[in-house]
Amino acid sequence: MEIQGYNMPDDLYYEEHHFWVRVEADTIVMGMDDFAQDLAGDVAYVQLPFEGKKLVKGKSFARVESGKWVGKVYAPVNGVVAEANEELESNPALINEDCYGRGWMYKIKPNDMAEVEDLIKGAEAVEKWLLADIEKYKQE
Repeated sequence: MEIQGYNMPDDLYYEEHHFWVRVEADTIVMGMDDFAQDLAGDVAYVQLPFEGKKLVKGKSFARVESGKWVGKVYAPVNGVVAEANEELESNPALINEDCYGRGWMYKIKPNDMAEVEDLIKGAEAVEKWLLADIEKYKQE
């Protein structure tokens, strides 16, 4: 679905800091959403944590940098990093070019897949959340 020019696929879950999550079997794939990549500008660096790194829901586990911004990546669930998108090491701009496809960032093996249900999901919830953040960032 499109919300004020931002592409926000409604088959995904969203984390409050503007990262998307897609369930793939017993793993989740995570990346930066369209709003965040647009706000950040040209992504210049993505920290790729090691496989097996333990994640605590809500805690920072990586960093993303652009020319005008340094942001933290927060764990959407408790679990471990199963894989990081190595392609981002040499081409972090993939996040700007294809944030929901080739620009994916991390694959995570959740301790409890039910935690995914705590994320933002569904057209109405996503729209309400995104419109509020558009307003918030417009004022900053």
